[in-house]
Amino acid sequence: MSRGRRRTIRALIVLGSVLAFLSVFGIWIERQALNTEDWVNTSGRLLQNATIREELANYLVDQLYENVDVKKEFEKILPGETKEFAGAAAGGVRQFASQAAEKVLETSTAQELWEEANRSAHEQLLAVLENKKEAVETEEGNVKLNLGAMLTNLASQVGIGESLAEKLPEDAAQIEILKSDQLKTAQNIAVAIKGLALVLSILTFVCFGAAIYLSRNGRWVTVLLSGVGLIAAGFVAIVFRHIAGGIVVDQLVTVDSAKPAGEAAWSIGTSLMVSIATTVIVVGALFAAAGWLASPTGGARATRRFMAPTLREHAAYVYTGLAIIVCIYFLGAPTQGLRSFLTTLIIAGMAAFGIHELRKQAAEEFPDATYEGTFGGTRDKVVSAVRDANIPEKVSEGASRLRLPEVRRREGEESAEAPTATLPVSEEDARLQRLEKLGELREKGILTDEEFAAEKSKLLGGNSNS
Repeated sequence: MSRGRRRTIRALIVLGSVLAFLSVFGIWIERQALNTEDWVNTSGRLLQNATIREELANYLVDQLYENVDVKKEFEKILPGETKEFAGAAAGGVRQFASQAAEKVLETSTAQELWEEANRSAHEQLLAVLENKKEAVETEEGNVKLNLGAMLTNLASQVGIGESLAEKLPEDAAQIEILKSDQLKTAQNIAVAIKGLALVLSILTFVCFGAAIYLSRNGRWVTVLLSGVGLIAAGFVAIVFRHIAGGIVVDQLVTVDSAKPAGEAAWSIGTSLMVSIATTVIVVGALFAAAGWLASPTGGARATRRFMAPTLREHAAYVYTGLAIIVCIYFLGAPTQGLRSFLTTLIIAGMAAFGIHELRKQAAEEFPDATYEGTFGGTRDKVVSAVRDANIPEKVSEGASRLRLPEVRRREGEESAEAPTATLPVSEEDARLQRLEKLGELREKGILTDEEFAAEKSKLLGGNSNS
């Protein structure tokens, strides 16, 4: 490849990695801010957190006492001289309410009211962001999370009474999400986010696909580097989320006592971002595995040889398996609209192209590979290894039984019987082995020259007589 093409390929890989990083945030904002079900699911998890539940309980109790003169109400209830205890009674009820509110928020009724309030607020938010005339005119561009029903429920549960709870104003315990002066900016951002998430996701794989196409020779390196880029993008997104969380909480939460709740809310609210980043990392790992599989390394070649018969003879089954995996993903995963559909189709198309290239490579390298050759060779190696492991023991046993009677006698053994060899040994070989042994005994000084000569003569004489 020319230098210009190599630089272009590298630039496309870097650009694709950056786009993958930005896609994580684009998809997260689109799903978290513009998808009602995701919003409701996240809000439900918020109330399940003990730190957030404590902060919300304190907020509701404060709202209760800010909107109703509880002391005055107790003065109306208490008889005669006991009215002077109305202030103490109101304070005691407040202390009790703060302690009991958390328990109340754990009930299924409170959970349902919380989710319903968030669902209603988000539907209202979408209507305003989509510039629906009726919603904009009715709410004047303001979007609020109305917790009035939860406040009424809390007042009844802690023993203040329904009559007092009914005196709560309609605007009590309302959290403003969007102000009218922010309407136009919010609408423009919403439009940009919807298009941005789709464009970034598609451009990410277009960059990687173009780099792979331009590579031609050494294409496996480009596929491997694309996978590394996706993995890096996912990990950087997770690290960035952690760093940004500290900055956002410090800027938005000014009360120190409320910062733990703010940190918990950020952690839960951005958990979907971690899930998206993890998906990017998994896809990157699949790219890296595909690049390694096409590489010239010994392990990759052995794997291709193993897969060659299946890729050659059962290609239809391989492609059908890929189609089944894609169908299972669409049936099992929640529908995320056009972006998710197109992204999945692009990844599936790249996987199909990779299988096609792998089939070609395996066919060129191992045209005669068979199942019998693959599994038969492994079986023969195992059998050979087992046989070789047993041979040293047999050889050692056979050699020990070939010891000379004279040596055995000098070592103090009483048996004078001739050894019986378990291994077949010819008469000539046995005579030569005994001569060699006599020579070794003379060299060690065990036999004198005269004894050696006598034994040699006797051995040779016995051989000639036979």
